[in-house]
Amino acid sequence: MPTIIPDIVISRLPIYLRALERLSQEGHEVTSSHELGKRLGISSAQIRKDLSHFGGFGKQGTGYRIPYLKDQLRQVLKVEQDWEIALIGAGDLGNAVARYRGFADRGFRIAYVFDNAPDKVGAHIDDFEVLPMDRLHETIVHNSIRIAMIAVPAEAAQIVADILVEAGIRAILNYAPINLVVPSDVRVQYIDPVIHLQRMTYYLP
Repeated sequence: MPTIIPDIVISRLPIYLRALERLSQEGHEVTSSHELGKRLGISSAQIRKDLSHFGGFGKQGTGYRIPYLKDQLRQVLKVEQDWEIALIGAGDLGNAVARYRGFADRGFRIAYVFDNAPDKVGAHIDDFEVLPMDRLHETIVHNSIRIAMIAVPAEAAQIVADILVEAGIRAILNYAPINLVVPSDVRVQYIDPVIHLQRMTYYLP
């Protein structure tokens, strides 16, 4: 039976990859679990344990070759390729997400933007023409898209999610402030700034 990697371990891999990218930009060729730990606030033992799930990427006393470790983590996370994304919602938030330039060099590309508002359908966000919702299902199926982002009001999010799942989407990044009900083989990640703010205010004096 293949080893099941804990999700908490998977969640740290992109953080390691981001740190390695920064080290590369700073001109470093080699790093260590100790150096990564100092930068990330994670123990070096935890970093070594996380990476050991996927093989031996470094050598005792010599550390990790940054280009090699970056390539290996990209393969583990399957971002050595570009993933096309369908973005649903062209309001203020969707507009900002569509214009964000940070996806392209990290394995993702927004390919289509959808909305159902008459004043948004047919409009352009940079190079994107906003498509009507009645083309959502066929576009996803025809282009074999597997990832979507939801940036619609909470009351519409579950309806959108149902369409996405039916069309074959298997990963959803949800900006709407609501928990979605999806099949067990569909991964959902939630981004709600208010939740994080409320978590932080607990610790304020």
